[in-house]
Amino acid sequence: MAAIHGKDTKPELLVRRYLWGNGFRYRLNYPRLPGKPDIVLRRYRTCIFINGCFWHGHEGCPYYKVPKTNTTFWQNKVTRNKARDLKVQHELAAMGWHSITIWECELRPHQRQQTLQSLAYTLNKIFLQDHTIHHYEIPEEPSHMAAEDTLPTT
Repeated sequence: MAAIHGKDTKPELLVRRYLWGNGFRYRLNYPRLPGKPDIVLRRYRTCIFINGCFWHGHEGCPYYKVPKTNTTFWQNKVTRNKARDLKVQHELAAMGWHSITIWECELRPHQRQQTLQSLAYTLNKIFLQDHTIHHYEIPEEPSHMAAEDTLPTT
């Protein structure tokens, strides 16, 4: 497993290339946040995790199959990964950050464009929600002046 890379994977490079090309600026593997997210868009307070279907146990995915040898080891490993992912997402949410998970199977050629476009749409929607200007009504002044109330009456 030492040959398995956690950074600069092909799916991650696809997402990074798309984001950069569409004007989104980001940081990689930001160590100040829990879980060191793959991509961090600080302006949007959003973390993007690009998960491999096998390593993170993508249920219902044809690319996630438990190996037939050493089955209990792999099931335990994937279960621990899922629990860690959930814990990290809860920590980020408590800090006020948004989390987006992109699965490896969603970046296959037949589905890639739709996934990346929906990512851009989601990021823009998050930005608009977080940066909405709230208009407050200024209460009107009473028609009489405050000094008039203090005048002695005779």
